[in-house]
Amino acid sequence: MALYSDIVMDHFRNPRNVGVIENADGVGEVGNAKCGDIMKIYLRIEDDIITDVKFETFGCGSAIASSSMATEMIKGKPLSEALALTNKAVAEALDGLPAHKLHCSVLAEEAIKSAVRDYYDKHGIAYDVKQFPDCEHCGHCDSQCDCH
Repeated sequence: MALYSDIVMDHFRNPRNVGVIENADGVGEVGNAKCGDIMKIYLRIEDDIITDVKFETFGCGSAIASSSMATEMIKGKPLSEALALTNKAVAEALDGLPAHKLHCSVLAEEAIKSAVRDYYDKHGIAYDVKQFPDCEHCGHCDSQCDCH
């Protein structure tokens, strides 16, 4: 059996929504330079709907595929659906990731949530902080990193 599914390989070779949104409504960046996986998500939001989403990812094929798939899954959706997106859903949509690469789908989820939080902060919209990861203090990337 191949290490990566055909879907992972397609999103790696032909990533969707790559790029930058100038003056984005929300921007989220997560990752760990020590591992090399860094994701940045840009959101354009109108009437609580994500009308455009772009990403820049520095990392492995799984990180690029996870970013691409996650952006496809939230484009055109309300913010509430973007916040409900889980790393498990991203990994399942990719037809699975190797266990040592699951952290890439976690980063995709966290980058989206970080971008939504940035949007809320910029627009003075109240939110429950428990909805958002505390990436700077969780240590997830250090514990999941296979670069040590």
